[in-house]
Amino acid sequence: MIEHGFETVVLWTDACFFLLLGAFAVGALHAWRRPHLRRSWARVGERPAGMAAMVVLLVFLLIGILDSLHFRAALPPTAGQTETVYATEVTSVLDVVMHRQRTDVERTYSAPLATHAFVKETVELPDGGQRRDFPRLVHGGAHLEDAAQDHGADIASRLMRGAAVGVGLSLLAAAVLSVFNGGAGRLIRGQTQLAWRSAWLTWSIVAVVAGMLLSLAQGYHVFGTDKVGQDVFYLTLKSVRTALMIGTLTTLVTLPLAIALGILAGYFGGWVDDVIQYLYTVLNSIPGVLLIAAAVLMMQVFIANHPEWFATAAERSDARLLALCFILGMTSWTGLCRLLRGETLKLRELEYVQAARAFGVPTVRILLRHVLPNLMHIVIIALVMDFSGLVLAEAVLSYVGIGVDPNMASFGTLINAARMELARDPMVWWSLAAAFVFMFVLVLAANLLADVVRDAFDPRAG
Repeated sequence: MIEHGFETVVLWTDACFFLLLGAFAVGALHAWRRPHLRRSWARVGERPAGMAAMVVLLVFLLIGILDSLHFRAALPPTAGQTETVYATEVTSVLDVVMHRQRTDVERTYSAPLATHAFVKETVELPDGGQRRDFPRLVHGGAHLEDAAQDHGADIASRLMRGAAVGVGLSLLAAAVLSVFNGGAGRLIRGQTQLAWRSAWLTWSIVAVVAGMLLSLAQGYHVFGTDKVGQDVFYLTLKSVRTALMIGTLTTLVTLPLAIALGILAGYFGGWVDDVIQYLYTVLNSIPGVLLIAAAVLMMQVFIANHPEWFATAAERSDARLLALCFILGMTSWTGLCRLLRGETLKLRELEYVQAARAFGVPTVRILLRHVLPNLMHIVIIALVMDFSGLVLAEAVLSYVGIGVDPNMASFGTLINAARMELARDPMVWWSLAAAFVFMFVLVLAANLLADVVRDAFDPRAG
């Protein structure tokens, strides 16, 4: 009997990403049970900039999660088929949500919200003749009977409907927050313990903008199409997952190395400190881009020589993304390691550590109970502040051709593809603009949250 449906696919980056989310959830539970950590995170929530940044980052995180739930759809059965055959293409939940934008492919460039192609083509006339003109798009604005007359009114109508949906979501959020914060008056006046008013206003802006974009996307290419006719709005949303993977999975490599080596160097000193200092000094002496480029090129050759390891193109692209995260992690742990070494040198001389050593407390217990907890504020601050730098690093590496797989959507590949388009006349600017706006918002939110976290967790700021 043939079963229909889908087969769940868990890529390596998916598994690592959800593992990291689980670790963050455990860390949040641990912080909630510790009064001093709960107070520090409460200070983050009391800052309007912190709450606004967290709302924006949670929206990006939701997009990344939807794009990390992968599956392979079952193919229609054929005569005599006894087993279910699944498609070789790996699809995500985001692909299902954005099915229209994913499948409505034009022939080539089209401007944002356009109804006609961006370049002239030879068009067949009703009388059998030909002429050079801008042909109607196959999908963009195809529902309009008279594109010239109905275009503006249709866009205005869709904007109003999308904005109405966004306002509805805003009012729903306000109602929920009012219930838990003593009424709508306290929320509007900003008299809540946490900066819920800032979070609500940010959510309202995001909901209205998202509502208008999605409403327009049902009939048009919101950000136009690229050279091969793919919807740029869809490609930009797909790039969010790549940026999140680079910014988060790299920490799986960076944190263990930096924490372990930094604590060992600072606590034991002597030859242990000399070896670790020599190691990160050598790494810092090599230009980072050259080191990453050499590692990426070797990884590409290795993947190309073992095609049998990857059943689908998505698995091959995923392997390259995971390898890039590993390479970035191996080259970016030195700064945090140096900070932790210096702080550990100070902590090991404090009275309670000296007393524990005098009473014969095992070294491992001293490191876990007395040293590591007093270093976590540095780890948290560095973790949040490095996120935006890693997102920008991916964009730069993909731009120069040593980043993610060219078939994988990312901000860097979008910018790289737009490089030649800017030389056209007239200029094709929307791919670069879309990638820049989304990356700018993501990096700005991460930097704002990093500043707030630094002020809340830095003991000297108290």
